Amino acid sequence: MIRSDEVFQIGRITRTHGTKGELELLFTDDPFDRGEADYLVLELDGIMVPFFFTEWRYKGSESALFTFENMDSEQKAKPLVGTKVFYPFAALPELADDDELSSLRALTGFTAIGIGTIVEVDDSNQNVLLTIELPDGSEVLVPYHDDFLVDYDLRQRTITLELPEGLLELN
Repeated sequence: MIRSDEVFQIGRITRTHGTKGELELLFTDDPFDRGEADYLVLELDGIMVPFFFTEWRYKGSESALFTFENMDSEQKAKPLVGTKVFYPFAALPELADDDELSSLRALTGFTAIGIGTIVEVDDSNQNVLLTIELPDGSEVLVPYHDDFLVDYDLRQRTITLELPEGLLELN
């Protein structure tokens, strides 16, 4: 059984593509060029389920198309639309101390120490906003700035931010 601490979220399935079971993955983190997994993990009814892929290709800078084993029709693929997609930590190479984030969108799913979990990164303009889910389930918007960044750990998927006093109360 795959545990949630063995994987990290990389995006979600947004739609089917064509009639042969291909699925589009909108990703927030791109481990495909550095990782060695032959499967992705999808969360189905709260259970982490591995799906082995036979092929994949980039569709753009933020999406990729995947064909999974035994998924040969649109009817078989359609129930997976909307599911969260995860990547196994074990398939990543060891990280060097100087490894960096591939993009700020890769922060999705990181734990902001002392604050909550980053559930979305809006980098559509110069003012990057982090949507952080607090422990009580509510969400706050936090502007991202390099001056706020204290530290991050790619392997543990944590980030430490030092925010100006009162910033969280503005929401």
